[in-house]
Amino acid sequence: MTRRQDRQKSKRRNGSRDRRAGLAVALAGICLLGAAALYRAAIGAGTPPRIGGDYVLMNDQGRIVSQDSFHGRYTLVYFGYTHCVDVCPLTLSTVTAALARLGPRQDDIVPLFVSVDPQRDTPAALHRYVAAFSPRIVGLTGNAADIDHMLAEFRAMARRHPDARAPDGYLMDHSSVLYLMDGDNRLVSLFPVDADAGEIAARLRRLLPPAS
Repeated sequence: MTRRQDRQKSKRRNGSRDRRAGLAVALAGICLLGAAALYRAAIGAGTPPRIGGDYVLMNDQGRIVSQDSFHGRYTLVYFGYTHCVDVCPLTLSTVTAALARLGPRQDDIVPLFVSVDPQRDTPAALHRYVAAFSPRIVGLTGNAADIDHMLAEFRAMARRHPDARAPDGYLMDHSSVLYLMDGDNRLVSLFPVDADAGEIAARLRRLLPPAS
């Protein structure tokens, strides 16, 4: 192979890598814009969509659960996956810190981590992952159809895209917002993913019903 051919091959390879990176950034941007629009609508800057609905999934202990499993308790719902390299671990760490600031009132809230990557996120894999942050976090997974149904009910998005550097050759772009649902699985509020633990804890204190 001549130097010129080698340079051309290298240029094509770099161009292909740049296009893949650009696609990943674009997809992530779409998901984040969708989450931002959802948040603005929910806080009154637009027409609020119906958010939340029935779901049936499997928890990280291998048990079938539904929205009725958490009846009477508030849930803090987040969609993500265990191979997420940045936003998911940061969010779960922030949620754990925020709930710790609530003291005994944290028992009124069940944090749910819903996998958007059922191919890799088995109950056992989810259990290892969420347990590294807090024993309070409940991991949920299931088949692709059931997860897609819950995503649709919560107006959330998830998209798979190839990445040769990632485990199994792909990553997941997904909405990144926290949903606070009441004891009847009705939306109370949304939290932007960049909120810190103090902000989340302060808002939760205001939003939770008075302690009995």
